[in-house]
Amino acid sequence: MSGQRVWRCGRYELVLDVPLVMGIVNVTPDSFSDGGEHFEPHDAVTHALSLIDEGASIIDVGGESTRPGSEEVASAEELARVRPVVARLAEEPIPVSIDTRHPDVARAALEVGASIINDVSGFRDPQMVNVAAESDAGVVVMHMLGDPRTMQEAPHYRDVVAEVAEFLVLGATVLEAAGVAHDRIALDPGIGFGKTLEHNVTLLNALPEFVKLGYCVVVGASRKRFIGALTDAEDPRQRRGGSVAAAVWAAQRGADVVRAHDVADTVQALQVTAALQG
Repeated sequence: MSGQRVWRCGRYELVLDVPLVMGIVNVTPDSFSDGGEHFEPHDAVTHALSLIDEGASIIDVGGESTRPGSEEVASAEELARVRPVVARLAEEPIPVSIDTRHPDVARAALEVGASIINDVSGFRDPQMVNVAAESDAGVVVMHMLGDPRTMQEAPHYRDVVAEVAEFLVLGATVLEAAGVAHDRIALDPGIGFGKTLEHNVTLLNALPEFVKLGYCVVVGASRKRFIGALTDAEDPRQRRGGSVAAAVWAAQRGADVVRAHDVADTVQALQVTAALQG
């Protein structure tokens, strides 16, 4: 793979020559968009397999809702939700990401086959850094202001792009100092996590600034509240078109991976965009 940009995630080397789609599987009763729809392990696995068929390159499994105002879930409960799903999906020829902010959940998920740790708290916990350093997994350092319970209570920045970038670079630096290789690290500006509509729009417009940081860039805008604010679509499930538009916008500005609920639509839109651009 000489000369190609890759994101190394355990036994996988994901080539970043075209944008990849990370399919979202929420094993929760209360996620903002699809809470309860895939709560049972069999339903979650079935849904994930359908996302793979639709063209997902990564499956992201989460067992704790991090919607604005949500309360923290005990690690034991979160692990009970995700472990059987991750273990089954790890049998498929596709990297599985564990979406968690709890080190013990991340470690257990890696033990049953996960290849990526997607930490919405940005590896602020030294124990999560240790889990990453002790593995060969890929990592996603995401920016979040505060925690899910309070993050949307009047979020404020002097310069949202500079402050988010500074946080992400610091997280990556800490990981690299602990022994996590540069090409295992991805950065996510955290759309919707402690941001107003204006902050989200500014960050999406500034994605080239995050690309310049030299890491794989992940963007998760799917069905987020800002899309509803722009379109008057109050029901997250009615934000499909806006979500696809945001994914294409992000990819055109350098995002390497886009998280999506609606994988088939997103994959198709990215394919057509790439073809039109030649």
